[in-house]
Amino acid sequence: MVNLIGTYECKADVKGRLMLPSTVKKQLSSILQDGFVLKRSVFQPCLELYPMGEWNAMMSKVNKLNRFVKKNNDFIRRFTAGVKIIELDVSGRMLIPKDLHSFAGISKEVVLSSSVNIIEIWDKAKYEKAINEATVDFADLAEEVMGNLNEDGDELS
Repeated sequence: MVNLIGTYECKADVKGRLMLPSTVKKQLSSILQDGFVLKRSVFQPCLELYPMGEWNAMMSKVNKLNRFVKKNNDFIRRFTAGVKIIELDVSGRMLIPKDLHSFAGISKEVVLSSSVNIIEIWDKAKYEKAINEATVDFADLAEEVMGNLNEDGDELS
């Protein structure tokens, strides 16, 4: 499992390519050759970049869903809509396909934000708005999500 760290700003060029910051490339160095999957986020107007191994692990979970249950089939269709395989070019740039570029409303200024095992790709203005809106409720959210875990060695306290 990949554990990514950091939030980075970069710029997209007119063709929709962005250069991954060197710190991000270093964290991904052992898996760069495997490629990535880029998809729409479920909850936010951003994109999610999955290292191929993380995507395959996610698809193993999704593949366990019974496709003869309509809501499962609908979920699979929506979850995988617009999914693209992405590789870095020889210069270390990633091309964001136009449909995904439009979905996320990405302009020139881009934020790459680690989200444990994936990287969220945001338009900078949308990222700052989402972070600012979430700040008000974060203490309550942190307590609700993390407050019930006990010290068992594997869990947070």
